[in-house]
Amino acid sequence: MNTIETEKLTKSYGKNIGIEDVDMSVLKGEIFGFIGPNGSGKSTLIRTLLNFLYPTSGKGTVLDKDIVRDSKEIKEHVGYVPSEIKYYGKSTVREIIEYAKSFKKDSLTNNEIDELINDLDIDLNKKMDELSLGNKKKVAIVQALINKPIVLILDEPTSGLDPLMQNKLFKILRTMKKSGGTVFFSSHNLTEVENICDRVLIIREGRVVKLIDLKETIKDLGRIIEIKGSFSKDFVEKRTEKIISIIEDKYKFIYRGDIDVFVKDLSTYEVQELSIRKENLEDTFMKYYEKEVKQ
Repeated sequence: MNTIETEKLTKSYGKNIGIEDVDMSVLKGEIFGFIGPNGSGKSTLIRTLLNFLYPTSGKGTVLDKDIVRDSKEIKEHVGYVPSEIKYYGKSTVREIIEYAKSFKKDSLTNNEIDELINDLDIDLNKKMDELSLGNKKKVAIVQALINKPIVLILDEPTSGLDPLMQNKLFKILRTMKKSGGTVFFSSHNLTEVENICDRVLIIREGRVVKLIDLKETIKDLGRIIEIKGSFSKDFVEKRTEKIISIIEDKYKFIYRGDIDVFVKDLSTYEVQELSIRKENLEDTFMKYYEKEVKQ
């Protein structure tokens, strides 16, 4: 079952394109990442899904409901954390949370809310204009979870959060997934995407570049090797599908073969420098960005 689905969804601002022909399917019970550089259309897609922006063309559904026609009903089942957090500055955290709870039909219990507040280390008596970006983001996370959403949509959720709070947020997201909920979030942080997501959609300049299943991709990751020595370019080319760079007699390339075989082959040469590390998803994603730039 698809929790979120779009077909050629487009939002333009005159001659400027926010998103163009976005086709996407987010499955029930998965953590789905949506990544790209700043200005690539991530926030535009989210705001269009939530009907904060009216689509120029195409269509989309959330929980099988039309994002325009059924927007009110969709919002009853969706939690949302925006990238930019703005509240009435003189309101206290307690007032914001109580207000959010007051118009939710089905909300967390007081004990569940208290547990969440304690876990995120939130001071209920602080006024909103006294809070840092990270602390405002934590309040927004609680507010998004109050109505026990079926779908949680987050736009750059970890911006402003320290590493400890990021880990606590990821724990919340994994718990939601285990209970059958769906998480959809945008990010330009490739490390957090690698740590938390099941699948990820890469976007650049408003258009989809690639959909990646992370479990399958991780299986195929190779090693990034940097070597400097007396060997020839031919030695490297026979052992790699791609040379990343050559600077004088120093080579950087991707190797997917048996590392023991490679080291034994290398032992017959004079080696001045050697660095071997596991290829990560950032290396993979950057290949797609580079392809898009060259087109």
